Amino acid sequence: MQFVLTGSSTGIGRALATHLLAQGHLVWGLARSDQSDFSAQHPDTFFASRCDTADWAQVQAAASSVAAAWPHLDGLICCAGLQGEIGPAITADPAKWSATVRANLDGTFFPIRAFHALLARAPRRAKVVAFSGGGATKPRVNFSAYGVAKTGVVRLIETIAEELRDQPIDLNSIAPGAINTRLTDEVIALGPTVAGAAEYAAAVKQKASGGASLDKALGLVEWLLSPASDGVSGRLLAAPWDPWSTLDRHAPALAKSDVYTLRRIVPEERSLNFGA
Repeated sequence: MQFVLTGSSTGIGRALATHLLAQGHLVWGLARSDQSDFSAQHPDTFFASRCDTADWAQVQAAASSVAAAWPHLDGLICCAGLQGEIGPAITADPAKWSATVRANLDGTFFPIRAFHALLARAPRRAKVVAFSGGGATKPRVNFSAYGVAKTGVVRLIETIAEELRDQPIDLNSIAPGAINTRLTDEVIALGPTVAGAAEYAAAVKQKASGGASLDKALGLVEWLLSPASDGVSGRLLAAPWDPWSTLDRHAPALAKSDVYTLRRIVPEERSLNFGA
């Protein structure tokens, strides 16, 4: 199959590229960094475009390059992202805060928008997998820009999944878990004064323990790209905790529920009474 993968030059993105290539797929990687060395190692199966996914013109140009070479896409994986501005929101640099949101949220929307036409030509149900992250389902102190953007990614995927309900395409978000990457190293390097004592301590502990399983995150992405996940759409799935490998058995019921989505909880659902 043919996949476009953003953020393919480092971390989880590079691991995903390696994994998908090992499974016999073709991968077109988008990244701001040069990937010529990796392309040279996989001359017939890995293709690359240098691209800032938060820049619409660059994403359009990359999509044109892919369209000139491939008649369709089987899947799009939006893995590009950065932690960006870190520290208390009230003292954050406004320009850096905004740039962080754009890098993560626009950097997910722009590829989906640009590659939809190629996905629509897929001979099977096409797939979109977007990476959410820490701060999407609960407040993450000192990481407001990153958390807000990753929450936005989840709602974006939910919304587009509803808009495309009648099209043969499934879109989902994933929480990969606390995997050791450069993001972990960034938190440790910033220290407790900037990142916060709790975040710093958690990063140090995660680094020492080895972090969450990368294999589970790769497995979830592979499952979401496969026909096994057909009909599972508009969900946020956590690689380390959710029983994602068996959800195909429950796809019709899942589609009628709000399980694995972001929703408002009212007092009645918690047996509480906050009325006058």
